[in-house]
Amino acid sequence: VMARGLVKEGVPFDWFEKHNDVSGIWDMENTGTPMYESAHFISSKYTSGFYGFPMPQSFPDYPSWHQIRDYIKDFANKFNLKNRVTLGVSVLDAQPLADNKWRVKLSNGEEKTYDGLINATGVTWHPNRPQIKGEEKFKGKILHSVEYRSPEEFKGQSVLIVGAGNSGVDIASDAARFAKAAYFSVRRGYRFIPKYLFGLPTDALVSGKITPPKGISITGDVTKLVDTIVGDLTRYGLPKPDHDLLASHPIMNTQVLYHLGHGDLIAKPDVQEITESGAIFKDGTSVELDQIILATGYQYSVPYLDQVNDEWKDGRPQLYLRIFSRNYENLYFIGYAEFADAAYRRFDDMAQMVLLDIRARATGKHYQELLALKKSDNPDLAGGHKYIDSPRHTNYIEVDTYLNYLAILRDRFDWPEVDDKTYESLIQ
Repeated sequence: VMARGLVKEGVPFDWFEKHNDVSGIWDMENTGTPMYESAHFISSKYTSGFYGFPMPQSFPDYPSWHQIRDYIKDFANKFNLKNRVTLGVSVLDAQPLADNKWRVKLSNGEEKTYDGLINATGVTWHPNRPQIKGEEKFKGKILHSVEYRSPEEFKGQSVLIVGAGNSGVDIASDAARFAKAAYFSVRRGYRFIPKYLFGLPTDALVSGKITPPKGISITGDVTKLVDTIVGDLTRYGLPKPDHDLLASHPIMNTQVLYHLGHGDLIAKPDVQEITESGAIFKDGTSVELDQIILATGYQYSVPYLDQVNDEWKDGRPQLYLRIFSRNYENLYFIGYAEFADAAYRRFDDMAQMVLLDIRARATGKHYQELLALKKSDNPDLAGGHKYIDSPRHTNYIEVDTYLNYLAILRDRFDWPEVDDKTYESLIQ
């Protein structure tokens, strides 16, 4: 989406991708991808498409990883973007220069100088790998979920999944169906949101994309609605949820509850220690194991940038509007934000702000105002919401608050709102 915007704005640019094709993490052949065979989108096709390029009606409600891979490739072809990208080349180092430019070193040995730098590498490439007491003694296998691919890996094994994010619950469900014995360790109470309410995709129903069935009204407290439908999680051996529904990144999965209810998966508390042959949990219970999967998330990391200055806190870049560097006026990030919403259109909203800034820098119009905002403006993008205290939620955004603030800035700086017709002229 950033490249599409640059093309329409007429901005000259170079674009590098380390893989041999587009589609990022959704290509299972891309080295380092966190993708696995059972992965599906957690938002539905009704809320998830790019502006001007909806997901095909032939897609199921929740597309699989390979359908998303192909969708992104089709997007690139539709807007004639693949001839713009240099594939198989990565950025090794980027350094700011005294004349407000960037010197960039590439994996092909070239060195180039640019007027600006846009980082759109994504945030699920660098595993957050905790060290657990005693793990060096374990005679089985310990993997981070980024290394997991297929449930076939679990056959004949006793498996422990640690972590209850969306990948963790997917992989735990795989283990429940394929492993000899499957255990699911969580350290706090999570909320598990059904992908369907009243037979319709939850996100599409709650957002108003789909009309509720006759006699059903989706109003009031969504937490109470989901709690009523899902029920008491402690019956499955899980801790009671410790937060409201939208105070944490949504876990869009109730398959895991099905498997817990049928005994194919056993809930366990946090791990206290790893032994030679298994794990001891904080409640004093223990299990014998062949394999441990750490579904413990990812660190924000941009290896080619200096991450030790005051712009990084708790492993996250502290960006204006989650887009703009506050230290370098020509450094931008796309996709370095978290919100309880389908991401693709939000990435396009971010890209529009980058384009606004590039035009202001080129013309001088509004540029000093934008520089002042980057230095001193600190809007509450959480919209007063209290998110749980974790590194992941440091940069969490309340979507309506964010969109409203971007709209105010677009009006202030005479920038049009992106919509489904914005890029029609680029369609091939």
